[in-house]
Amino acid sequence: MTQEKWGQLRQKLLKTVGQNNYTTWIEPLEFSDLSDGVAVFNVPTNFMGNYVSQNFADLILYELNSAGETVQRVTFEVAANSTTRPMRSVESPAEPEVEQARVQPASASFTANNPLEELQAAPLDARFTFDSFVVGKPNELAHAAARRVAEGGPVTFNPLVLYGGVGLGKTHLMHAIAWELKSKRPDLNVLYLSAEQFMYRFVQALRERKMLDFKHLFRSVDVLMVDDVQFIAGKDSTQEEFFHTFNALVDQNKQIIISADRAPGEIKDLEDRVKSRLQCGLVVDLHPTDYELRLGILQTKVQQNRSTYPDLKIADGVLEFLAHRISTNVRVLEGALTRLFAFASLVGREIDMDLTQDCLADVLRASERKITVEEIQRKVSDYYNIRLSDIIGPKRLRSYARPRQVAMYLCKQLTSRSLPEIGRRFGGRDHTTVMHGVKRIEELKLTDGQIAEDVEMLRRSLEA
Repeated sequence: MTQEKWGQLRQKLLKTVGQNNYTTWIEPLEFSDLSDGVAVFNVPTNFMGNYVSQNFADLILYELNSAGETVQRVTFEVAANSTTRPMRSVESPAEPEVEQARVQPASASFTANNPLEELQAAPLDARFTFDSFVVGKPNELAHAAARRVAEGGPVTFNPLVLYGGVGLGKTHLMHAIAWELKSKRPDLNVLYLSAEQFMYRFVQALRERKMLDFKHLFRSVDVLMVDDVQFIAGKDSTQEEFFHTFNALVDQNKQIIISADRAPGEIKDLEDRVKSRLQCGLVVDLHPTDYELRLGILQTKVQQNRSTYPDLKIADGVLEFLAHRISTNVRVLEGALTRLFAFASLVGREIDMDLTQDCLADVLRASERKITVEEIQRKVSDYYNIRLSDIIGPKRLRSYARPRQVAMYLCKQLTSRSLPEIGRRFGGRDHTTVMHGVKRIEELKLTDGQIAEDVEMLRRSLEA
């Protein structure tokens, strides 16, 4: 290998290890010789030779073999003109010191064939496919982006980041993408795993001195899917390896799909450089479900269970009641319906309102809205930048009346208070005034895009 080729390899290492590591540990290395499958590098000190052999030898070995060289091991020697003491061999610490003893790390053996099967992916749930995913306004963009990636062709965004609260469909879409890719593009190496599994594999590789295998396996995938990436926040070493894996795959035009419980910029203790990489692609928010989407999910679930419970009957209004009452988590919503089916089948009864309230008493109690009228009034006054007293007071100026009607509408939708009680909280107004305000906002939502957006933003803020 020539000095020029080593110079080219050093530039690749710079991209992988970062500027600080490169300047401190890689740049001082001097290529000396390559013969009989052994690459020799000169180092200025014993300490540097030992550190590089433990932390970077397998990476250097991998890059050498990737560049077409046949190398079985890498050794580091203190230069002959150095005044420092010569190094001992790591493999044979009891050997007598020699003028140029070599350091050979146990992890610096390169295996050309590392089958991807050695890296066990997380199991995929057969229920989580695109066919079973119910699409509505809160998740239509995320669904469209996931569909686009699942086609297996080149896309204009990389990575795709899906984020949202618990039970909104992130994992469902991740599994659906994996199933679709395995079906349409069986030639692709698709790896789906959780961030926790990525961290476990990384720690295991460090402990067993198999970082070369770890890097080779993760850089061999065509599509990398990491679920719940917020779990690596605060784990500095894992974040660094994730960062380098991310860069290596993007440089090879490999697709990366990430999910998180919040936007990358809002994940505490996530390194800025990782946040920056995640934000350079398409970041899609799965919004909290609305009533129509929850009802659609329930109706789909009923159809899926027809074969299991062919004789069960559901009274009118039950699904609408559940979609209204269980509003924060789709998993809880689906679990409630599954419990209803099982209970009704065991007792041989129709699923009516009485049975629903008896069977799901604990779920309904836990799902009761705890938003107060006062909280809504404060949130609306802050949103429209007016005083709370103007929301409650008698002024009828349009700049006060419209926010007041929005607040009344939200009180009707998000609390269990009656119209007369809501009226009393708004300066002792009559219930017909509240009814008129609610009706007016319902009409404006259909014709005025700004009002519809205001109401949705306030609702999401209150339910967050």
